Amino acid sequence: MHILVVDDDPLAGEMTAALIGSQGYETLMAFDAMGAVEQLDTHSDIALIVSDMHMPLISGLALLAMLREQDNDLPFILLTGDAELRQTPGLHACLSKDAELASNLETAIKQALNK
Repeated sequence: MHILVVDDDPLAGEMTAALIGSQGYETLMAFDAMGAVEQLDTHSDIALIVSDMHMPLISGLALLAMLREQDNDLPFILLTGDAELRQTPGLHACLSKDAELASNLETAIKQALNK
């Protein structure tokens, strides 16, 4: 089982993947929405997507909408500071990239994978 991390900032993506890895999960990386789709097509064992919101061309929210239109219902955690997005249908969690990210991400992943 893998968790797909999608972030256009390689350093931020690697940090998120390291946080997830420290919780015992294996990660895959994509640096944009199209890379995420390629990873999903390549790896059938992806159980969860953790995506940054602000990416060029296709945002994390647009990626979520695109996946839902394709009947992909994998749990989806969005990383953003925009509190209004927390109510977006289809999201399992909407987290801020802040000092609490490690503990909040751990809790969100456990909740999303237990559904």
